[in-house]
Amino acid sequence: MKFGIIRERKNPPDRRVVLSPEEGQNVLSKFPKAEILVESSPIRVFSDKEYTDKGIQVVDDMGSCEVLLGVKEVPIEALIPNKKYFFFSHTIKKQPYNRELLRAILDKNIELYDHEVITNANGSRLVAFGRYAGIVGAYNGFRAYGLKYDLYQMPKAESLLDQQALIAELKKIQLPNIKILLTGMGRVGNGAKEMLDAMGLKQVSPNEYLTKNFQEPVYCQIDVSYYVKRKDGIKGNKADFFQNPEAYKSDFFRFAKMTDFYIAGHFYGDGSPYLYTREDAKHPDFKIKVVADVSCDIDGPVASTIRPSTIAEPIYGYHPETESETDFRTDEAIAVMAVDNLPCELPRDASVGFGEAFSKHVIPSFFNNDKDGVLERARMTQNGKLTPRYAYLQDYVEGKE
Repeated sequence: MKFGIIRERKNPPDRRVVLSPEEGQNVLSKFPKAEILVESSPIRVFSDKEYTDKGIQVVDDMGSCEVLLGVKEVPIEALIPNKKYFFFSHTIKKQPYNRELLRAILDKNIELYDHEVITNANGSRLVAFGRYAGIVGAYNGFRAYGLKYDLYQMPKAESLLDQQALIAELKKIQLPNIKILLTGMGRVGNGAKEMLDAMGLKQVSPNEYLTKNFQEPVYCQIDVSYYVKRKDGIKGNKADFFQNPEAYKSDFFRFAKMTDFYIAGHFYGDGSPYLYTREDAKHPDFKIKVVADVSCDIDGPVASTIRPSTIAEPIYGYHPETESETDFRTDEAIAVMAVDNLPCELPRDASVGFGEAFSKHVIPSFFNNDKDGVLERARMTQNGKLTPRYAYLQDYVEGKE
């Protein structure tokens, strides 16, 4: 089986890669029938030489490879017919901007495997960049806080080598006695928590957070059971919420009254209540002034996130009264950091972590007859058609919705 690591061609450029040189070498040592070719790239975080130093061949043509591994969407004109491709296609939610891409994949008889739907039998994702989104998002949030209040200056995350360099910068800053709220206990939320803990910030319980004052900056991490409640007053639980999100309403405002800086690292599903609305943000008791929205659902559960921001311009201001964008440094503005491709700012660490998961959970499936069904669950297209699992996209492909 010959794998090709393709050059990323989407703009803005993405420096990440599915397999690092070391991970590529690990795959070759574990699977003697595997071959890996790397398409030469001037932007990849690992240089061509780093691959050749590990005995992995760098080439200009991927035509001889059976399975092509990428990160972001492949431009239509660069797709090679009759190949197996792995990348984030951003089509499973019927994203309008990628309809033509999915049509082209079908027309070119490509087998598409989307990283986002590589799961175990229980539906849990096996490969993801979420942890690194949380790591960078937390860092960027503290940077935004310093800029809003002119307290300190921090370099951009993209200019630093790795997570340890980010932590070293965070340890230099002096924070006032603020309260920091973190929502989410998955990959994203726990990635952010790594950074808060590395800074030495004190973690407090939800009850302490809501009822006590502190003489130092503190943070509280909560999951969905703390920020929603059932509309009928019956005591709910997480399992019930995920099955019946429409039966719940937000219980977030009690935290919004106590929070200076909010890191949003939760998962937001269809039918779930918003955490806070535009009306909530106008309330005189609403205290949040800095938001690091790692989840980045536009016009969604975090009302101040009205657009994604960029690595080049990561912060904008939200004016609650006018519900519009403004200078984030003004007193009335909520400073919003909503970069939607955060792992790109930590490409080396993100690629190493992703590759370890990919080689552990996905590569073996090519050599064990896919005994765990990993490939079958992730295969979106085959023989020029959508597979049964993804047949719900047919109307989307045909332009009927």
